[in-house]
Amino acid sequence: MIKNIIFDFGGVLYRIRYQNIPEAFARCGIPHFEEIYSKQHQNDVMDQYEEGLISTEEFRQYIRSLASRPITDQEIDDCWNAILLGFPKEHEQMLEKVSQHYNLYLFSNTNQLNYEEFRADMRAQFGYDLFDRYFKRCYFSQLMHIRKPKAEGFNKILEDNHLNPKETLFIDDSPQHLAGARACGLHALHLQDGMDVTELFGEDGRFNCGQTL
Repeated sequence: MIKNIIFDFGGVLYRIRYQNIPEAFARCGIPHFEEIYSKQHQNDVMDQYEEGLISTEEFRQYIRSLASRPITDQEIDDCWNAILLGFPKEHEQMLEKVSQHYNLYLFSNTNQLNYEEFRADMRAQFGYDLFDRYFKRCYFSQLMHIRKPKAEGFNKILEDNHLNPKETLFIDDSPQHLAGARACGLHALHLQDGMDVTELFGEDGRFNCGQTL
């Protein structure tokens, strides 16, 4: 029986489009950005930024080293945040129902620039903090210094909140992240391209047990 659900954020709850980043940087004199950053792969600098091991200013300096022309902080920030498309109202409505039946947690690979942008965006849209309202606790990679799919991240969530992995479901849109969850004994579900997270739950907010884990 599932009692706890750990949601991924970008690509599951919050809409994103990875290709927006290389397209934006190409206009700023950095072609082929998808070779160092995509949904499937990113280089060590991107990993370090997502784990909070380098600062935003160090990240910007790295981006500048790739550019064929001078590029401002604002241009870098705008290109990097171009991935963010918004939090659908129907996902907020889903969380309201699902949170009545399950303990909800969030585990996101993110970074400080995106984190500041999407939190401000969601507060402006809803007038309150969705993370505080619907989740028992949220974990962001740059704050905990651990990225998915490392087992340490999943184990920390289980230990911090005294969760039984056999009663806990992890939902993510990146298949490479599911292996870490399963290694820790969690149930794991891949939200495949073209699916919407609302399809996983009934009108009453209960998980559709017919989904393949």
